[in-house]
This record gives sequence, structure tokens and C-alpha cells, in this order.
Amino acid sequence: MTRTASLLAAAALALGIAAPASAELAAGAKAPVFVAKGALAGKPFTFSLADALKKGPVVLYFYPKAFTQGCTLEAHAFAEASADFAAAGATVIGMSNDDIATLQKFSTEACRDKFAVAAASPEVIKGYDVALKAVGIPIGLTKRTSYVIGTDGRIVMVHSDMDYRDHVKLTLAAVRKLKPAR
Repeated sequence: MTRTASLLAAAALALGIAAPASAELAAGAKAPVFVAKGALAGKPFTFSLADALKKGPVVLYFYPKAFTQGCTLEAHAFAEASADFAAAGATVIGMSNDDIATLQKFSTEACRDKFAVAAASPEVIKGYDVALKAVGIPIGLTKRTSYVIGTDGRIVMVHSDMDYRDHVKLTLAAVRKLKPAR
């Protein structure tokens, strides 16, 4: 990211400039499948959405930038709820356009080694319609949008809001609804 783009991104985050609080992909839509480089507990790995869906539902949450206040707090919240997501059979994966070195550090410090984070390519950002924009211009970051994807590859729930606080609660509730009653 160039210095100018970084300054624009920082200004947009500070001013709360973002696209409308809705996501293009709606519940019922087929989730775009992808493979991405990522990190879990500081170690690089490759994430495959198709492979993760074979194990259970996936909570795919996009966040603008590692180590910014809201993104760090959101990662802490997902880490604290990781046992609840695991009990519901779900995989949680955070996505941003940060580089692998940053994601390795973020996966340990902010995610507390509890879940993986991966690099969102321009194709993934476009496919999930999560490009953060300032005055209509993409600034190289993602919106704060969470998707719950069922094992059939369809989106079950979407929550797009730059305020991180409801993402964990709402995605966990959606995942729990998917788990068959015993």
C-alpha cells in the first residue's frame, strides 16, 4: 500500500467514512469459494473455504486493518467466544488485506491463537462486496462484514456494521440455529 493510500485509509477509519452498512451478498446466495494464505497461532497456512465447509459452517468475518482499535477488540471478542463457536461446529476465519507477516503477528496477539486470519485478495473482496470506500473510491481496506456460511455453501446470515460489538453475538446465534437439536 502506498503512503498516500495508507494516509487515506487511516483518515477514513478515523472519520468513520464507509460504504453503507449493507452487504451485496444476501442470505441464500452462494458464497464465492476461495483459497487464501493466512496464519493461525503465528504460523502460516493455506485456508480453503471448500475444505472448511466440509467440517461445518464457517464464520467469515472481514475487518478493515489489523491492530487498529476496533479490529483488535473484535478479534479479542471472537477469541473469547472461540469455544462456543467450536461447540457449535463452526470454523471462524478473519479476513483483511493485511500482509502475511502482519497476519502472523495479529493471529497471536489479537486472535490469541484461537482462530485463523487470512489475506483477502482483490477477487475475494470484490466477490463478497466488502471494499471499504471513501467518497465512493475503494481505499484498499475491507468493510467490517460478517458472513455465516452453511455447509451447503450458501450464506445463512450477513451482518455489515463498522461497529464491531454485535458481530460475535449475531454470528454465534446464526451458527447455533444451524446445529441440529439433540
